Formats: sequence, C-alpha cells, structure tokens
Amino acid sequence: MLSYFRSSIIFTLICVGAGFWLGGVPAAWIVLVLAALETSLSFDNAVVNAKVLEGMDPVWRQRFLVWGMFIAVFVMRLVFPLLIVGVITKTGPIDVLKLAIYNEHEYAKILTSAHAEIAAFGGAFLMMVFLKFFIDETKDTHWIGIIEDKLTRLGKIEAIQTALTLASIIIAGKLLPSHEQMGFIVAGMWGIVTYILADGVGALLGSDEGGVTAAKTGFAGFMYLEILDASFSFDGVIGAFALSHNLFIIALGLGVGAMFVRSFTLLLVDRGTLSNYLFLEHGAFWAIGALACIMMFGVTFHIPEEVTGGIGLVLIGLSFWSSVAHNKKQIAS
Repeated sequence: MLSYFRSSIIFTLICVGAGFWLGGVPAAWIVLVLAALETSLSFDNAVVNAKVLEGMDPVWRQRFLVWGMFIAVFVMRLVFPLLIVGVITKTGPIDVLKLAIYNEHEYAKILTSAHAEIAAFGGAFLMMVFLKFFIDETKDTHWIGIIEDKLTRLGKIEAIQTALTLASIIIAGKLLPSHEQMGFIVAGMWGIVTYILADGVGALLGSDEGGVTAAKTGFAGFMYLEILDASFSFDGVIGAFALSHNLFIIALGLGVGAMFVRSFTLLLVDRGTLSNYLFLEHGAFWAIGALACIMMFGVTFHIPEEVTGGIGLVLIGLSFWSSVAHNKKQIAS
C-alpha cells in the first residue's frame, strides 16, 4: 500500500521544504495543515474519481493521473485564483501576480470578495452530481433506505435534479444582502449549465453507470473529472486565506492535498475497493451533497473547515462500516 503514496510523500517533503524556505517553520506548518484539510475535504472526490476511472480507457486514465495532477496543483490552486482576481480588477496576469507577491492582504481581500459567486458555482455543480446519483429510477441498492428510496422515486419527475438545485440556489441567495443576491444566483445557474454540458457530452460519447455520467473512454471523461476537482477545490482555495495570505504557501499546501487525493484514487481503482465495499460510494455522494449545501449556505453562515471535512469523513467512515457489516452478513448467510 505504501507504494501508492510514495510520490505523494516525496512531493510533501519538497513542498514543506519550499514552505520553510518561504517563511520558516510557521509557513512549513501551514503547508501541512492545508494539506490535511484539503485531503479530508476531498476524500469523497477520490471515491467518485475512482468510480469513473474504473471504466476509463487506460490511456486516458494515465493522462488524468499525470496531466490531471498538473492541472489540479498548478492551474486550480495557483493560476485560477490569479485569474479570478484579474477578472475582478480587470488587470493583466503580470500585474495580478505582482499584487499577490507584494501586496498579499489586498490580493486576499479581492479574491475573497468573490467568495459568494465561487461558492454558488461550485455548490450548484456538486449538488447536481449528488442528486444525479440518488435520483435514479434504476437505482436499487440503498444505504440509507428510508431516504434513498424516496429520492429514487423522484426520478419519475422530469428535470427534478435541476429544479431542486435551482431552488437551493435561490433560497441560499435570498439569505444574502440584496446587492449580492443576483451575482450569487447567476453564478449558481452557470454551475448548473456547466454540469449539464459536462454530463451531456459524457452521455453522447460514453455511458451512464452508477449515477455518474461521463465519457469513460476519452477527453470528455477527463474534463468531467477536472471540473469535479475544480468544484471541490473552490471552497478550499478561499478558506485557505484564513491561515495564510501567501499565494505560494497556499498552493503548496493545497497541492500536497491534491496529490494525496490522486494517490487514494489510484489505490481505490487498483484494489477494486468500490466493488468490495457496497455502500462506500453512497457515503461519498452523501458527503458531496453535504459539501454542496455547506458551500451554498456557508456564505451566510460561517462553517469551520474542520466541520466541513469532518462531516465528509464521518459519512464515508459510516458507509465503510456498513459495507463491512454487510459483507459479514453475506458470508454468514
């Protein structure tokens, strides 16, 4: 098992060393804390990734594990925040980079000012992912049967996933000050549109299996996973500024977390974990639903990162325990 995490451990040592070079022991410690938070927040992402990768063409699977890592660490954790600040301030990339390096507090202030829109987009996308899994007429395996059975029946209603997600966005948006409501709702609608496009391309080129529609054999599947990873990373990128305003320290910490998520993903795929533990996938999707709600309503009500990550770990842990109990029962019978 250690072999799956060897590259992640080496990457961690390099990033902690870089953090120490940038800001001494305090910076190195922040890198480790951010890595732990990112990993705990994104373990459910690893489970969903594994589900898609199980049926993906080996060539594209390798491309996701290699190039996807570059996109996750460099693009989403470093370039994307710079891009957001550039759009808000209407300045070029060089000027934004200078702002991030020489005026960290102003950079952080500008980026966090877009928290509501970022959370709405990511929350809406993840809510669609969550509902797609459970609102499925063909789904006959349930973990929390009393709820999941009723959600399955909702699949008879046309476009119910979109309606419920849109309703969630509107309700969450109405809790915000009036001048922030429109931007929040529009960003959430774009999250829905992005999901429909990603899911639709996957349906055209691939198959629909286990509630996750994606093109299992090519570029569309790769992009689906990258958008999913981006949605998971949005909240972490913003939340990281509570610990540090240094762009590079944040990127190092979140990058380590992303690396471990990839290692967990590969482990789950190679060991066939999702097939061996029946309800593990259910726990991951419940965690995604919880994260989607936290992202949308957390703009109004502050929810600590520790709570967000803890909810996901508890749900996945309970689903794993239920799977073990189910396996023992099957053997006994």
